[in-house]
Amino acid sequence: MPTDADTPLHSRLLSTTAKDDLPREKLLREGRRALSDEELLAIFLRTGLPGCNVLQLAAKLKKQAGSLADLGQMEASDIISTFKGIGAAKAATLAAAFELGQRAARAHLKRLDMGTSRLVYEYMVGELRFETQEVLCVLLLDCRKRLMRVERVAVGTLTRVIAHARNVFAPALRFNAAKVILVHNHPSGNVLPSAHDEQFTKAFVEAGEVLGVPVIDHIIIGAGEEPASLPYYSFAENGKI
Repeated sequence: MPTDADTPLHSRLLSTTAKDDLPREKLLREGRRALSDEELLAIFLRTGLPGCNVLQLAAKLKKQAGSLADLGQMEASDIISTFKGIGAAKAATLAAAFELGQRAARAHLKRLDMGTSRLVYEYMVGELRFETQEVLCVLLLDCRKRLMRVERVAVGTLTRVIAHARNVFAPALRFNAAKVILVHNHPSGNVLPSAHDEQFTKAFVEAGEVLGVPVIDHIIIGAGEEPASLPYYSFAENGKI
């Protein structure tokens, strides 16, 4: 049986380098932040396809999806139907990995003071950015502005969502929220409020004052990627609440 001593030095070096460059070994050696997007994806994919190694497959998936964020929003069924050769096992593993990461991020943000519009945006963008219709959510906060829960209260059309005060404040009263933040999306990507947005924000602020559950902000989330476009609009930051 040949030993390392019997193997040419350059062959041993090539073998070591190839092994050390594998994503899993690199992660164990250098930590997860040292890996590229493609290397992290490759760990979950585990194997490539005929004529395409696992790193090439990872790069192909990311490119064809448009971005890592776009890939991360896809359901397993979407991955299977979009990418030729990707079966149920790989698709389910990828979808589960992205969902777990998003839940971990939301769990971290949930412990923070949600009184800043940036934190609200970061918490809600993954849920709303890719919606094709306008969706209105209400964030229920305790007296320290910590998030208690998120309720979807209305789904509208491409350009408008219509909701009644009872839809917004019923969950706030049911769960004894101290304050609320309204959040909805603009599928067009333009986050500037419409005249309708202005009107129903004013109406909900007034209703909140009557009910003793103040609306402390209304945030509109766009469909664009930072920094190409303004990612969100805050009524409070713009002096309209």
